[in-house]
Amino acid sequence: MTGAKHRVWKYGDNVNTDVIFPGKYTYTISLDPAELARHALEDLDPSFADCARAGDVIVAGRNWGNGSSREQAVSCLAAAGVHAVIAKSFARIYYRNAINNGLLVIACPQIIDHVESGDWISIDMEAAQIHLNGRAFPFSPLPEQVRRILEAGGIIAYLQQQSQV
Repeated sequence: MTGAKHRVWKYGDNVNTDVIFPGKYTYTISLDPAELARHALEDLDPSFADCARAGDVIVAGRNWGNGSSREQAVSCLAAAGVHAVIAKSFARIYYRNAINNGLLVIACPQIIDHVESGDWISIDMEAAQIHLNGRAFPFSPLPEQVRRILEAGGIIAYLQQQSQV
């Protein structure tokens, strides 16, 4: 069963945390989600913050999120309404920061050559497939524990739920 349709924003290889969330704001702006969202990808794609809509996805090349471990590089995308980041590969720290903050991250190397910005995809978590133009692109299923963290909205919410059980 496929899920909702998500509009794609496509980017290339080695998109680092400095262009996902500009370093110049790291210690100068509040953690207000709306303010974080206004600066999402501004040094890579100045139109993103104004044009992104809730449910959009980012599809990218290799090594998404390399660079510093700043949490704002995840939280600004979540605040902008990004549903998921799908990439050929992720920087390890970014990948874990995304999970900890409840942002779905999927490694699916084969889709990048078939998708363009503005395309619409659906993500079937149960079948571990991304659907695009009648084609299914498989990805490795996320471990159950990771899925529970994402469903809870991040590691803090997950741990709070667990402490109430």
